Amino acid sequence: GGGTGFVGRALTQLLRSRGHEVTHVSRQEGKDRISWEELSHSGLPLCDAVVNLAGENVLNPFRRWGDAFCREVISSRVETTRTLAKAIADAEQPPRAWVLITGVGYYRPSPTAEYTEDSPGGDFDFFSRLVSSWEAAALIPGNPARGVVVRSGVVLGRGGGAVSQMLWPFRLGLGGPLGSGLQPFPWIHIRDLAGIVCHALESECLQGVLNGVSPSSPATSNGTFAQELAAALGRPALLPVPAWAVRAVFGAERAVMLLEGQRVVPKHTLESGYHFIFPDLSGALKDIVA
Repeated sequence: GGGTGFVGRALTQLLRSRGHEVTHVSRQEGKDRISWEELSHSGLPLCDAVVNLAGENVLNPFRRWGDAFCREVISSRVETTRTLAKAIADAEQPPRAWVLITGVGYYRPSPTAEYTEDSPGGDFDFFSRLVSSWEAAALIPGNPARGVVVRSGVVLGRGGGAVSQMLWPFRLGLGGPLGSGLQPFPWIHIRDLAGIVCHALESECLQGVLNGVSPSSPATSNGTFAQELAAALGRPALLPVPAWAVRAVFGAERAVMLLEGQRVVPKHTLESGYHFIFPDLSGALKDIVA
């Protein structure tokens, strides 16, 4: 699910390069694709694993934050997850693995607290509750498939995600930190997020929650990120974007995602044997803007 999106394309490419066959669930049917409607009516095609990456872009600056957009954000995640979970539950021969990508918005923003996969969260604002209901929708009675949840940080990559929206102001020398710039900035390179999902699919005994953030992410602030991105582009990062301007563009609820952050540690991810391709920010950004 969500295989044609920014992360979905990267994951599809990686899985096919490793010899796996990939079928997308999308709005329209087509080559190597089935529709959500067909999935609901005819059930899951025979497969080894199911992954859901579907979800409306929360930070779409062209969409005003309101009830209608909120409902879309929720249903594009929770309903697609529920549909896939039901298809797995109803399958005569269920897949062996079921992987869901959610977000680090599960953990409460804090300038000091550090969170591992075992840390509590999930019930203090719109986004934490969204992650809770999203992950709850993935639960299947009797656990017919090995379940893995990857809680992703801000995904950095070429041609989409957070960086694509920031590149122009930074290229013009107009970039800078958001608000105070001191807030933690949990991030991951898109190749590592795809890599963690692939690792979860191929590791037969892996289950539970994995934090999808880079190992150096807990030490990255929004200000550090702005400086590193400017340095990778050979530009200054002198112009902080005031908090009121961020709230004006995105609305108060979404502005929290940008003006506050979480220090998230990929403890279980590292313990599971995953080796990061881009553990540090400068290397990740050089790869993206090269």
